[in-house]
Amino acid sequence: MPLTRPRLIAALPLVLLAVMAAGCADPAADPRVGGPGMAKSSAEPKGYCPLPEERRATPSPCITLDWNQRVAENHAYRSPLPITTEQKQQAAPRAKALAAALRKLEDTGTTEAGLRAAAGDALGLRPEHIEIQGHRFAPLREVLVGGGEGRVCVNGTVDSIGQAEAEAVGRTADGTCLPGLGGH
Repeated sequence: MPLTRPRLIAALPLVLLAVMAAGCADPAADPRVGGPGMAKSSAEPKGYCPLPEERRATPSPCITLDWNQRVAENHAYRSPLPITTEQKQQAAPRAKALAAALRKLEDTGTTEAGLRAAAGDALGLRPEHIEIQGHRFAPLREVLVGGGEGRVCVNGTVDSIGQAEAEAVGRTADGTCLPGLGGH
């Protein structure tokens, strides 16, 4: 049933009352302004950090002025998360197997699919779960390859002169085995 003019006029005061009531909230209750009973988060940055000679007794979260530290903080997602000595020891045989597979391929070369298959066999993973960075496959040079399960990854490298190595490391903060390339 369509609204008739008398019904619309009768409903208008109720609508206006609802709009007015919604706009009359207590600003002190807004958590963004830190009103009474609303403590501001201590994790919010307080501006730039004081210089080392100006350090206060109680540190507060802040933006550091040290460029190298700022870059390190910005790229922390690339760093591997820590793993235990036991986890490293359990992954050591897979690291040796990956290094051996890379050494076998370093002079003969391979394709990307061949590298994924060889690394997958060495690590006990399916080829599609192997991560690769680099593009020189014949001969195999300047390539990173890795894969793993859970928090533990085994990453291998072949450098520019054909030296192959592999090690067990923790997965990066962004969930990959190989560190992110960044975009700067």
